[in-house]
Amino acid sequence: MTLHVPSGRTILETMREAGLTVPSSCEQGACGTCLTTVMEGEVDHQDVYLNDSEKASNTCMMTCVSRAKSARLVLDI
Repeated sequence: MTLHVPSGRTILETMREAGLTVPSSCEQGACGTCLTTVMEGEVDHQDVYLNDSEKASNTCMMTCVSRAKSARLVLDI
């Protein structure tokens, strides 16, 4: 499935609007519930859950607050 995340919307919100069931709790990037594996692309991490080395590895992200730095992100949902 390919989704376009518009400005002002989160990845989590966009996935839910497309009918996907995605777990979440705090929706502020602090709890880790929406942790998602990144398969391709670069993430602009906005969460406080991941540590610096986890963020640098670019292998996971919090879909509730983090964004794409690259033009495309491929996530394992």
